[in-house]
Amino acid sequence: MGSVARIVSAGKALAGVGLAVGAVGVWALAPRPEAARRLQGALGLPQACYAHRGLHDAGSGLEADPSKDDAGEREYVALARRIVGGDGARRVSGHKAVPRGLADRSPRGAGARRTSQSEAVTQELALVGLNPDAAHARSADGTAAGLGVDPEAGGGPAAQAPLAPENSLPAFAAACQAGYGIELDVRLTKDKQVVVVHDDDLRRVAGDQRKVADLTYAQLREVTLGPAPVASNASVGSSPMRATGHRYHARHAGRSEPIHVPLLSDVLALVDGRVPILVEYKMGSALDWELMERTDALLSAYPGPYLIESFNPLALAWYRRHRPTVCRGQLAVPYHGKVRSSADLARALAGNLLLDWLGRPDFAAYEWHGGAAPPLRLFRALGGESVAWTLRSAEAQSQSRANFDRFIFESYVPARPLPLAGPR
Repeated sequence: MGSVARIVSAGKALAGVGLAVGAVGVWALAPRPEAARRLQGALGLPQACYAHRGLHDAGSGLEADPSKDDAGEREYVALARRIVGGDGARRVSGHKAVPRGLADRSPRGAGARRTSQSEAVTQELALVGLNPDAAHARSADGTAAGLGVDPEAGGGPAAQAPLAPENSLPAFAAACQAGYGIELDVRLTKDKQVVVVHDDDLRRVAGDQRKVADLTYAQLREVTLGPAPVASNASVGSSPMRATGHRYHARHAGRSEPIHVPLLSDVLALVDGRVPILVEYKMGSALDWELMERTDALLSAYPGPYLIESFNPLALAWYRRHRPTVCRGQLAVPYHGKVRSSADLARALAGNLLLDWLGRPDFAAYEWHGGAAPPLRLFRALGGESVAWTLRSAEAQSQSRANFDRFIFESYVPARPLPLAGPR
């Protein structure tokens, strides 16, 4: 065989290997087939913009330094406080603009609408045991009392404690009232209660160093969600809850009980099917069977729309086997580092959606900057849907629109919430 023939033969062999590798890659990252979804009766991805950890006024995505807040963030915080705290919260916030997409449907006018939303939130929180007072107290100047303002700090806007911290019942009530879907996180307590909290400890959300898994739910109820001391080098998205000090207690306007990490069961009772819920299972590299089973027991009894997601493909594999009717999503972030260990390899495979074969997700929840990445584009071409996380500006939403079907947002007000639900 001549040299030319050997080169041609080697080229064909390499091409064959390349095609085989490509075929394996396509198989590995493919979503659940549409035919399988129909056969299994799986629900689709609900039409919604999902409020990241609820519509919150403290926590994730909010600038640690109030002097650097932009207009979009101020509007977002004002919306959360206006819904949760009524007109008093609006006055204290100092932001009076009506948010985009929240058209007034009340014949009594915009002010009456905001008040009715706050009253509705009061009633909703009472149903899940947050013990509202009989009426909103009023101070001498007519503003609402109970807004969590530290009287020693002078009561100015910068001195406010949060009314709706991230992953709290007031934040979820505000999202429902605004017509947004909800994204939340679940973990287990020491006594195996399913609670809604993102981090594995309470340092960022309450200034408490203890781990969630080391506390019973009764102990967790004693920890008030609120501002922790702000580090000078705190960064957006990972900083302690914003405030000028850490002595405040997060309290809902006119409601006497401090806000604490909620049970998932209380969140489900509060939402009551009004908006879709996107539940993220928080766990390490090993599958947390008890978290899966206890959370599923609550969700299976819930009549409203929900879907699940996790960074761990084994969680999706669990749903693939045990709950095929539930819409499931693979959380991922592009991996750009070097592969120097088995952990790096696992992150690289997951970031390129090459572990999808384990759980066959219906959607990929992808960090939005990677929206144009080839793995996500191929996943969509094969019939999968995509969810962007976490958008923090209208500009980011505009840039992401071509690459994503749904959005998870915070710190700005999207232009298109869901239609508000009618009376239940």
